[in-house]
Amino acid sequence: MHPLLGVVIAYLAGSIPSAHIAGKLRGIDLRKAGSGNLGATNVSRVLGWKTGVVVLLADMLKGALPVALLPRVIESTRPEVWAVAFGVAAILGHVRPIFLLGKGGGKGVATAAGVFLALAWLPFLVTQLVFFSVAFTTKYISLASLSAAVMLPIAILVWTGNAMSPVFLASIPIVLFVFWNHRANIRRLRRGEEPKFSFKRKTA
Repeated sequence: MHPLLGVVIAYLAGSIPSAHIAGKLRGIDLRKAGSGNLGATNVSRVLGWKTGVVVLLADMLKGALPVALLPRVIESTRPEVWAVAFGVAAILGHVRPIFLLGKGGGKGVATAAGVFLALAWLPFLVTQLVFFSVAFTTKYISLASLSAAVMLPIAILVWTGNAMSPVFLASIPIVLFVFWNHRANIRRLRRGEEPKFSFKRKTA
């Protein structure tokens, strides 16, 4: 299989709107409920944490599976480079899903986590430790996501010892991308207006 076809497949996989589907199954358009974001955090707030966990895992799989499986079937002498490309395509699909006409996707954190679980499992575990530590300490999911994003390239660099590795180089723009998608959250955090996470579902 040509690697570019793999990029298309990865993008389409990332475009599967897990949160939107979960909301529609309950008769709710999550783009018009809660924060309006199609991510696991908003799913948890509106539909409950159990549904949020299912969506979180689905969004992670959208990133992990293309990275883990597609390099095995492409025609290339550098499958590790294309694995990174597949991961980036999956993240872009999640943020700009073609099945929702390129609008209303999530912020890419869960899918990026799945990508790096497949690319670099030990740095992934380190970032998750940071994420859950910050999340349970502050109750701010956005702050936990940003903290984990900052830790990602540091952990990868320590793990690989190579500042020119494709995985490390890919982590830098992805971190910047995560920060860009969280710019509204950052403004709310600075103003003290960011809502804290709760396991209780919001009621109308």
